[in-house]
Amino acid sequence: MVHAGFPSPAEDFMDVALDLNKELVRNPSSTFFARVKGDSMIDDGVNDGDMLIIDKAAEPVDGCLAVCFVDGEFTLKRYLNKGDYAILMPANKAYKPIRVDADNQFAIWGVVKYLVKKV
Repeated sequence: MVHAGFPSPAEDFMDVALDLNKELVRNPSSTFFARVKGDSMIDDGVNDGDMLIIDKAAEPVDGCLAVCFVDGEFTLKRYLNKGDYAILMPANKAYKPIRVDADNQFAIWGVVKYLVKKV
């Protein structure tokens, strides 16, 4: 067969089904989706309206992007573990870091595994 035009690069993969749940969700029972509201993480490329794929079972590591519960409110920040306390670091100079310690009601609700953006 001779093609009269440009062949599609996807032509070889027409029969392959792509299941985003299999690709992006490792722990289905502990994985949640959430939309970003606000601009405190814009310098990390996280914009208002973006979708987060959050794993509550994932172990937070220093520097990870995490959804945190602080004193009755949820926030998305970089988690910096400092031993006796933690810093929740925004990625926008208009916002100040949040220091949390034993005096705060604090929990890491989940670790962001993927960011889904509309382009």
